[in-house]
Amino acid sequence: MTSQEFEISLKKGSIPTVCFLYGEEQFLVERAVNTLLKIAIDPSLKDFNFNVFFGNESKGVDIIDSAQTLPMFSERRAVLVKRAEQLKADALETMLPYIQNPAPGTCLLLTGTKIDQRKKFFLELKKHGVIVEYKRLYDNKLSGFIQSESVAQGKPIETAAAELLSALIGNNLQELSSQIEKLVVYAGPKQRITVDDVRVMASNSKAFTAFELAKFLGMRDVPNSIRSLDALFLNGEEAPMILGAMARHFRQLWRVRELLDKKISQADIGRDLSINSFFLGEIVMQSNNFPRREMKRIFEELYRCDVSSKTGGQPYTLLHGLSMGICTGGW
Repeated sequence: MTSQEFEISLKKGSIPTVCFLYGEEQFLVERAVNTLLKIAIDPSLKDFNFNVFFGNESKGVDIIDSAQTLPMFSERRAVLVKRAEQLKADALETMLPYIQNPAPGTCLLLTGTKIDQRKKFFLELKKHGVIVEYKRLYDNKLSGFIQSESVAQGKPIETAAAELLSALIGNNLQELSSQIEKLVVYAGPKQRITVDDVRVMASNSKAFTAFELAKFLGMRDVPNSIRSLDALFLNGEEAPMILGAMARHFRQLWRVRELLDKKISQADIGRDLSINSFFLGEIVMQSNNFPRREMKRIFEELYRCDVSSKTGGQPYTLLHGLSMGICTGGW
């Protein structure tokens, strides 16, 4: 079952007796858990009808005993097993008969980061329950997530503002949700969150400085690139985050550069790559600063810098040299 199908089934009131929610995107897993629990059990009776276990420290028999306990003053009880991928083989073996014949008055919910669907336990769980994977969102899906999250938190956000926020924060849904919450408050009585709101709220953040660094590198602006890099290191930012912001930006510039070389119109580039017109002109301008052969060299240097920073190289020296190379072409 896909995550979308699972959410639809919950809205229809369909509560699984056994389910396993897992994946790289733990923010979405936790959100799905909270949604399911709100529907599955009466909050006022949660103390009587809800138990939590951890896979790395629980025995299968304890989990099953709790799952087989009748609910008190309610139609259903819930049992949550966190880090369920760490359940030992004997625990899975003990739980297998229950998975094949779960108690109708219990929702047994397991969560984790990964599973081995070849194991008998998970094959049986798939037959008798629900397995849902929450994958990390691709960059081109972040704007949609931001817009949906903003509406859910009470205030729509402009498409351009959502794209700016995704560029600033990247693929960290927990942080995105937190920033949206702040933006909703900051926007006050306005009908929607604007680009200016995002800029003001983000101006003092490390993410904004990393965004600025990538932009100044794309402009081949040496002084401002080094100023932004220095600010990031003074604020204690680590090399992987900085390199990630740089790689994300230049990946987009490279894709635009390829389309420009094919004589694709600017409007078509914006449509094909889902770039808002608010940002398109600046991105095209930056792409024109780098022929494709130079883009290839930049990504070779990004990779080299990443490896070196993880194997004893001095991060600031490496990133300073990388930034100068990008700005001047003087490799």
